[in-house]
Amino acid sequence: MSSSQPQPSRKTPPPEIAALSPPMTPPSAKASLPKKDEPADMNIPDNYVDHTIKTVKPLPPITWENWYKELNWLNVAILGITPCIALYGMFTTKLQWETALFGVFYYFFTGLGITAGYHRLWAHRSYNASKPMEYTLALMGAGAVEGSIKWWARGHRAHHRYTDTDLDPYGAHRGLLWSHIGWMIVKPRRKPGVADVSDLSKNEIVRWQHRWYVYLILIMGFIVPTVVPGLLWGDYKGGYFYAGALRLLFVHHSTFCVNSLAHWLGDTPFDDKHTPRDHLITALVTIGEGYHNFHHQFPMDYRNAIKWYQYDPTKWFIWGCQQVGLASHLKVFPDNEVRKGQLTMQLKKLRQTQEDLSWPQESNDLPVISWESYLQQAEKRPLVSIAGFIHDVSSFLDEHPGGRHLLMKNIGRDATTAFFGGVYDHSNAAHNLLAMMRVGVLRGGVPHANEERAIPPSQKLRVLRYNEIGSSTAHSDGEGMLG
Repeated sequence: MSSSQPQPSRKTPPPEIAALSPPMTPPSAKASLPKKDEPADMNIPDNYVDHTIKTVKPLPPITWENWYKELNWLNVAILGITPCIALYGMFTTKLQWETALFGVFYYFFTGLGITAGYHRLWAHRSYNASKPMEYTLALMGAGAVEGSIKWWARGHRAHHRYTDTDLDPYGAHRGLLWSHIGWMIVKPRRKPGVADVSDLSKNEIVRWQHRWYVYLILIMGFIVPTVVPGLLWGDYKGGYFYAGALRLLFVHHSTFCVNSLAHWLGDTPFDDKHTPRDHLITALVTIGEGYHNFHHQFPMDYRNAIKWYQYDPTKWFIWGCQQVGLASHLKVFPDNEVRKGQLTMQLKKLRQTQEDLSWPQESNDLPVISWESYLQQAEKRPLVSIAGFIHDVSSFLDEHPGGRHLLMKNIGRDATTAFFGGVYDHSNAAHNLLAMMRVGVLRGGVPHANEERAIPPSQKLRVLRYNEIGSSTAHSDGEGMLG
């Protein structure tokens, strides 16, 4: 390139990655974006995670001498005072049934603001919402008092990108208590990994909520649940204590369970590389976010539960909004790939079961002998030829259901026809057991008509790793190696 040509500008990388070589981003892509619109993760290098963990020192460990300095006192106050208010109210104020019903409704109302709004709409962009719906979800989410959309989504995107690493803001690898609440009340030992929220910075509803967030949480978190019961049935105190404080306590720990319980309880039907798990109990306490193994595999899918009978009210809510024109472009991961993920885990489990079993020697690992040598050795040992393999049946002579004599008369002979229906059409179990008695292979291989019969039923569907297909450690000169 000529020195007279203009050079593309480079954004200065963050301090923690300045020592690394520049990322391989096309110059034209960089030059085309104004600096204020450039994604936060555009210039990170390929080895960002390892390099950051190795080179950026975390804060010092928490000790008995410094623990009070390491607390996030704002979060301690919010998460500590709320249950105290709720507990006081439960001892001093009678719960009216109208207030109880409204409290349950408002729990789902504000909880859906997090699950359908903060999580599936803004953090994962799994569907599109109309402006009225976005404003409504922003208000609903504010009532849950869990931070603004922008702050919440930034942390959640980092959680998905850096799951179970030290750059995960609430990594489950640090323990159940940490992922549930510890990460909020203790200053993080290191900053969460970089995650881009430039799309949210351009969203007018997100910017509006972020700007007025303190006022919105007061209105939606406490004023509305106090005023509604007060105006409608005269229960201001009950509204404040039950629909306000107690409801907020349940909303907090319900959504916190997505970070903790959903990474601890349940199964991994789609992938077991990381900690997310699927479980009905977690779904019940998180308004449908409990099928977390699926979610981490397919985060852009608007669903958490893919079966109609699985509990996912957030999915039903989004689908219902689509039916009335408030939501659109609901994203669903291709079913073929979802099923492929399930099959992968099923095969992995089968492989684990398979490795606990004993299997017959492969034909390539057995000595190869001639028919003449087989006849000679059969005079000394009870050897039977079936489907091209030589079997030592000495341990089974007295166990054979048809009697010892049926085996004895076939020693030194080819009993393929007799074994496969000529005398008795043996079961799969008999075929599998017979294969465990193999001691050699006849020279010339398996007779043409017996190729299918040479494979025991248990091995026809045996699970192989890709690097095992076609591999062999065999050698064969084998004459007389039956010993």
